Amino acid sequence: MEFFLDTANIDEIKRINRLGLVDGITTNPSIIAKGNRDFEEVIKEICSIVDGPVSAEVISLTADEMVEEAREIAKWASNVVVKIPMTEAGLEAVNTISKEGIKTNVTLVFSVAQGLMAAKAGATYISPFVGRVDDIGEDGIALIQRLKQTLQNYQYDAKIITASVRTIGHLESAALAGADIATIPGSLLPKLWKHPLTDNGIEQFLADWEKVPKKAETLS
Repeated sequence: MEFFLDTANIDEIKRINRLGLVDGITTNPSIIAKGNRDFEEVIKEICSIVDGPVSAEVISLTADEMVEEAREIAKWASNVVVKIPMTEAGLEAVNTISKEGIKTNVTLVFSVAQGLMAAKAGATYISPFVGRVDDIGEDGIALIQRLKQTLQNYQYDAKIITASVRTIGHLESAALAGADIATIPGSLLPKLWKHPLTDNGIEQFLADWEKVPKKAETLS
């Protein structure tokens, strides 16, 4: 499974990237707004740090406007992926720009039918939101499983990005369900490598080490 970081925080990206855990980045208008910086400037900087795909979302609502915006965003860096919402206009835009070689990430997917349509339209990535599906009383991970099976049935190349990941359980279950990618908030990622038994083990090792006889220091 690939790990994408769901953030536009440059310091956070640099920190996690040093661990070798960042395969890509996803952003959205809400994330960009938090940084209070120019959209294009931020995306270009992220693309210079991360080798993998960096999703930058359009804000237009009509197909023609989305296509125009997508073409401009795609010029910013070779690893930019244009993020398009799952709407009729979005599908039309994806169908157009995918034929031009522009990579796309269809976002706000909440059903297998939506994911299937995104794949048929030519999406490079499909982003089902597991946390938000759970919020309405349905099973977000089951959506990942069903969508994965559907794409395999018809041999679509679109990759599934598990989005709206809120817990360690979401990540682990998505991995078991066969999701290609999980996009993880920077606030959650450190919790994945931490475990109380790990911390306790380190404390015990250090306490035991203090009991090991040490050679007397040589007096000068």
